[in-house]
Amino acid sequence: MADYTPLLNGVDHPATICAKPPRIASLDVFRGLCVFLMMLVDYGGSIFPIIAHSPWNGLHLADFVMPFFLFIAGVSLALVYKKVTNRAEATWKAVFKALKLFLLGVLLQGGYFHGVTSLTFGVDIERIRWFGILQRIALGYIVAALCEIWLSRQTWDELGFFRSYYWHWCVIFSLSAVYAGLLYGLYVPDWEFKALTPTSMRPSNDSFVYLVKCSVRGDLGPACNSAGMIDRCILGVDHLYLKPVYRNLKECNLSADGEVPESSPSWCHAPFDPEGILSSLTAAVTCIIGLQYGHILAHIEDHKGRLNAWSLFSVSIFVLGSFLAFIGIPVNKSLYTISYMLITSASAGITFCALYLLIDVYGYRCITSVLEWMGIHSLSIFVLVTSNLAIIAIQGLYWSDPENNLVHWVITRFVHK
Repeated sequence: MADYTPLLNGVDHPATICAKPPRIASLDVFRGLCVFLMMLVDYGGSIFPIIAHSPWNGLHLADFVMPFFLFIAGVSLALVYKKVTNRAEATWKAVFKALKLFLLGVLLQGGYFHGVTSLTFGVDIERIRWFGILQRIALGYIVAALCEIWLSRQTWDELGFFRSYYWHWCVIFSLSAVYAGLLYGLYVPDWEFKALTPTSMRPSNDSFVYLVKCSVRGDLGPACNSAGMIDRCILGVDHLYLKPVYRNLKECNLSADGEVPESSPSWCHAPFDPEGILSSLTAAVTCIIGLQYGHILAHIEDHKGRLNAWSLFSVSIFVLGSFLAFIGIPVNKSLYTISYMLITSASAGITFCALYLLIDVYGYRCITSVLEWMGIHSLSIFVLVTSNLAIIAIQGLYWSDPENNLVHWVITRFVHK
């Protein structure tokens, strides 16, 4: 078995916020696994739809990636801020890091880059997408970081797991309650939006006004949910994701070239952001749950105690999430429902337990060295590969005609064949 080095050695050697936390190999491997899964579902989802995001309710492989990233961020926070000597300075550093991550996400996913099929770039500020993957991680990170900096009590031995972090659980329940209240309580009226028409009868820059009839409360379908209404009211319909995954529902009759026919329901043409404002509340809860796993890692010194605590915690929230799904709360990634949050958080905890047992307990580190390297350099890989910057750079090398490039050849041969 691998040797253990305590993460917290009592109060005699207080850590500062400037000191780097010890690296946990299994955590790096877990992060690398998430990067690999993201690449797999992004590039393989069009070939194997079963691993792509579920069109609405349900769980596919791709639906685990975002909660896993948020969970890992929470675990890491417990190590970074295990002992804070200057809360104001720690808060400033956390806010600055979250802001950098948010702005990077806006640059990468706000529409500035036009995808692997285009060599152009640039975005109209009136249509920029404000929320995305990195932005969601940034929001979850700052919420969990503020909880750890301001609401933690360093009295684990005396009070135990739940009582030491009582206020963290208050935040979890408060965010979940606000989310549920807004999701089920807000009235969604009929609404309309403008979209470019796909028909060849009109100019390519022409638009058409679509009307979506709702006048409901508590609807969790793609057309009339309150999460979409909040985003449309606060962010504006022009700043949302233009190709929501629910277009893959059979009602939308999505064509092979990715166009929604005019005969489809009006909401099939509407933008919708799966990383929107309301769902960011429960996404932040995932990060705080990961923070609790990090507390166990930091405070419990033996492998068996850690694994027992993690396993019990994971099974408990999985059972709770399954019960909520059973009584009618759908497992939905786009809305980040409470049942989805609990089930995916439990899955992240179980995966972390398995990796910790394999790598940190039994020492099988060599077989996961590639994933560990990917985890250490996860942000760089995300920027270059997952955000398609490396592919766009490769596509820039062509012969005679811009379409005569390696990327276009692969897409036409294997994706759009």
